Amino acid sequence: MNTIVSTRQMLQDAQTNHYAVPAFNIHNLETFQVVVDTAKEMGSPVIIAVTPSTIEYARGEYVVAMANVAARNTKTPVAIHLDHFEEISNIKQAIDIGFRSCMIDASKDILSKNIAIVKEVVAYAHRYDTTVEAELGKLVGIEDDLVVDERESIYTNPADAVKFVAATNIDSLAVAIGTAHGLYKGEPKLDFDRLKEIRAQIDIPLVLHGASDVPDELVKKAILFGICKVNVATDLKIPFSNAVKKFFLENPKANDPRKYMTPGKEAMRAVVTHKIKVCGSLNRY
Repeated sequence: MNTIVSTRQMLQDAQTNHYAVPAFNIHNLETFQVVVDTAKEMGSPVIIAVTPSTIEYARGEYVVAMANVAARNTKTPVAIHLDHFEEISNIKQAIDIGFRSCMIDASKDILSKNIAIVKEVVAYAHRYDTTVEAELGKLVGIEDDLVVDERESIYTNPADAVKFVAATNIDSLAVAIGTAHGLYKGEPKLDFDRLKEIRAQIDIPLVLHGASDVPDELVKKAILFGICKVNVATDLKIPFSNAVKKFFLENPKANDPRKYMTPGKEAMRAVVTHKIKVCGSLNRY
């Protein structure tokens, strides 16, 4: 019987075979179903990502329960991942109830403090076979309650990345190479030379945050140069909500969630299908 897994093996396989595992941010049962069912149909490993505000909204116990059901009913690996968590206590609580993948985001702190915070999380997480992702550098934009002004965005320094990985023993590293959370004001310009330099100097899986609204060819190029996990959030929320709005405009007297949520699910399914193809994770299991 399959169970919830950490991201360790799936990201290592992606790194070895030069594709990326998509990490989709979900918010409720409907969005969870869309991601898991689509990944199952396409034979893709999948990472279900939740932010602190999603845990507050949906409750971690429910997310774990849904993930256990999903894992039992598919042969493709299913991981649930804590995305952009800043409080160590919240990460520990989530690990205790069954999460096996987490991101501690201390990127706003100076390097030495970032290392100290991440080391504490790694020490706890690895006792439970839970993988740890951390971020070096800052992505501009908004991710739920996390806001980074353009003036505060910082690209990942390759030399610092080497020091950071060695000091913390993390399992994957989120790099800042020019992507942003949310929608872009213009076409993003990614620093692929920086990515290649980082990839050449460290051997753990690399993560691309802020992949929504990034042209497919740029995402594929980032994967070619070493990205093994691609995060997608905004690109899912917009079509879901637009489809629900359209349904209500056409059916103003509607009141059945099973009816008005379905168009949202179908619109989101199309995006999940496309992102899996872009990541190259189709038919890997």
